[in-house]
Amino acid sequence: MLIVFEGIDGSGKTTLSNRVARELRRAGLRVRHVREDGKLASPVSESLRLFTKNPRNLALTPMAELLLYAARETQLLEEVTRPALAEYEIVIADRFLYTAEVLARWGRGLPEHEVRPVLDACARGLQPDRVFLIDVDPAIARARRRISKLLAPPQGTSSRKGLAGVGMQARLRAGYRSLAAESPERWSLIENADVPLDTLVTLLVQEVQRLVKGEAPDAAPVRARPVSPIRSLAEARVRFLSRLDGWMKEEPQLAAWFLAGLEGADIEQRRKLLAGQCPALIAHGLTGLTDASAWDLRRQLEEAAPVQVLGSLKDLAAEDPEAWALRERWETRKQEAVADSLEGLDAERAWTLRERIYFSAAEQVVGSLAGLGGERAWEERGRWLSDMGGEAALGLERVARIACRSIRGVDDERAWEWRERAWEAAPDAVLRSLDRLDSERAWELRERHVARAPRAVLGTLEGLDVPRAWALRESFGVQCEEVLDSFVGMEGATAWKLRLALADTWPAATVKNLGPLAFTPRGRSLIERLLESHPHDFALLRQAVRATQDPTTQELRDASA
Repeated sequence: MLIVFEGIDGSGKTTLSNRVARELRRAGLRVRHVREDGKLASPVSESLRLFTKNPRNLALTPMAELLLYAARETQLLEEVTRPALAEYEIVIADRFLYTAEVLARWGRGLPEHEVRPVLDACARGLQPDRVFLIDVDPAIARARRRISKLLAPPQGTSSRKGLAGVGMQARLRAGYRSLAAESPERWSLIENADVPLDTLVTLLVQEVQRLVKGEAPDAAPVRARPVSPIRSLAEARVRFLSRLDGWMKEEPQLAAWFLAGLEGADIEQRRKLLAGQCPALIAHGLTGLTDASAWDLRRQLEEAAPVQVLGSLKDLAAEDPEAWALRERWETRKQEAVADSLEGLDAERAWTLRERIYFSAAEQVVGSLAGLGGERAWEERGRWLSDMGGEAALGLERVARIACRSIRGVDDERAWEWRERAWEAAPDAVLRSLDRLDSERAWELRERHVARAPRAVLGTLEGLDVPRAWALRESFGVQCEEVLDSFVGMEGATAWKLRLALADTWPAATVKNLGPLAFTPRGRSLIERLLESHPHDFALLRQAVRATQDPTTQELRDASA
């Protein structure tokens, strides 16, 4: 019997499939999981997975990508899955050929008549006995992935698929749900949002046991509770905090993550309750906050989570005395994190600190030069390149990524020479280095590669109010939520036209995009309309709370008192 778990990245399918496999073994069944603990049992398939994931392969076309994904799954089927089906009672797979189909059709836009014959040939008649679609709001899935990366930073680079932006996850989710609707006799929809993990595991184990016994599967999908409309900003805050309180019991890391950047006595109370359980996440969420409570928490958490506390200094004023005191307390123990906290700072105090920690954190020091194009910055870059013995010492890709971080937002001739040298090894990092550049060279590079890496390209448009920027935003807004992050707070007619056009496609990003406009009658009216139309959107709830954190608004300050 073949049981498949499908769903978008961060849906929880890997965790659930592994837990279910263990519970079934405890129940006495012979079980083989072909992707135990997230690693494919076939080395060939694992190598193909890493190839398709690597952003260095930016030029990979949608059809070539489909064939590689199909090859990955076919190799696993032939090498591991089919033999296991002859030996074990139950074979569990975390992903199947459906992954390739959903990415090709809904993710990349290939037509069904081109995709299905390829995958049918690969399957050779094999179909799962049951597919569990682990379904979740993409915002929650994204938070879970980011939590994992924060707590256990990956050794490799980011995923090539991620270059498409947040919109990719929404399209993939729609694709999975469409396949499930086409074949309800084979697929079970399991919503992994407000149902405790242990409850889900129990339900899934019982479902598999029924299948083993030849009993009819449970036809009722596991769904979250229906959501009623939201009529006011005060109600949105109450709803947000209620959802958060549920996670504080069942998934405290997720609750800690969603507190990031929020203010208010009710928020501070929850931060303090979670600080002991999730110190790194709470510290990370203090980024940009300067009130007394935030500084109290930084001092409380710095021994437990120094890297995240230092990271929270991003965007603080260069002269902030508390920030400098914190850096100096840690400069002999966490030099790399201290160096990272200096990003973009051009004050003499920053240069002096860079010099003191250079030999312990050279890569981070040179990375902290982002946005700095003066001679002093170029001398530091030259020293780093010379000290580490050229590109061969660290490996070309790593050197390229460090270099591109260092020249982000720098538009002189030397920066372009570095970009040309880095392109082959790290094209995505080169594109990200174009941050806010308005030169002809930058625009040519953006326009040539935006279709392959919209997220990376559109992320460099922040604050650019020129026709070419608006043309890119208008072309990719429907498929790429990050468009809205590039013109936060802009008031012109063009900005409002695009904001309103994308509002119902990306409601949470639209509220974030308002920035200070959230406090205007027009901004508040838009937020209220979106809350009423999209009450199920948790990311929208959070952005509504964040966007309306006006300390003079008593209604919001006391909403949940």
